[in-house]
Amino acid sequence: MSFRLQPPTPARPNRCQLFGPGSNVKLFEKMAGSAADVINIDLEDSVAPSDKDVARRNTIAAINEVDWGRKTLSVRINGLDTGWWYRDVVDLLEQAGDRLDQIMIPKVGCAADVYAVDALVTAIERAKARPRPIGFEVIIESAAGISHVEEIAASSPRLSAMSLGAADFAASMGMATTGIGGTQETYYMHHEGAKYWADPWHWAQAAIVAACRTHGILPVDGPFGDFSDDEGFRAQALRSATLGMVGKWAIHPKQIALANEVFTPSEAAVTEAREILAAMEEAKARGEGATTYKGRLVDIASIKQAEGIVRQIELING
Repeated sequence: MSFRLQPPTPARPNRCQLFGPGSNVKLFEKMAGSAADVINIDLEDSVAPSDKDVARRNTIAAINEVDWGRKTLSVRINGLDTGWWYRDVVDLLEQAGDRLDQIMIPKVGCAADVYAVDALVTAIERAKARPRPIGFEVIIESAAGISHVEEIAASSPRLSAMSLGAADFAASMGMATTGIGGTQETYYMHHEGAKYWADPWHWAQAAIVAACRTHGILPVDGPFGDFSDDEGFRAQALRSATLGMVGKWAIHPKQIALANEVFTPSEAAVTEAREILAAMEEAKARGEGATTYKGRLVDIASIKQAEGIVRQIELING
């Protein structure tokens, strides 16, 4: 292993990120009472241009007035290619209270995008003497973003999470699909009369996971557009979890339970992880660096895997 150790990711549950538009105040209390770990109030794509100002005011009021419990509270600002984003940042940091945890920056294409927001945020924090620094999360939604994914992951100490935004990513890449996530009907291999469907998002997700893990950032899977397809959501979430992602967006309340189900270690997995750790402790007491567990080899790498599962359930259980 490199002498530059892989840093740990932020110690917080992030199984489900629930999105809701800042223009719909009726949703705020429901979002706060949901089982999602992270709340993302949206000022960007789900808000019409004519509603941007009122959505921003609604969001600031909600941050100050709604009881968000222990949830991570984040606001998605407008893109840096618009005339709204700077006002989003200024008003949020000058008018919203300290309960705001993060700002989500959409359509990040390079490290300079994060630097621009960071510079503005830092100036306001200093001017207003905010007691707690605001964190960042970013969305990779373009060819530029995935090409520069590692430099983006290293762009700011504020950065805590990174997601894949499938719809804008597909458009930027010129992908022949209008789906938001999931396996596409036209993305398959053919052999001996049978079709085999592959995952067109796999390579981008793997690149995001690698960049995030290198720099101690939470890798998160983005939206699944067809909220009537529970099995499709579950299938994509399982693939993402297997790749190393820690959670997934919910664009509809019914997706919360599905995300929590997939990204919560099962009782059997936790039991096995604890048994592996116990077996390795016994092996170390015997002066051995490896042992067997249920007929398979376990060693130091197994300890890291098992510790990750135990740590995850402890975070979820608070």
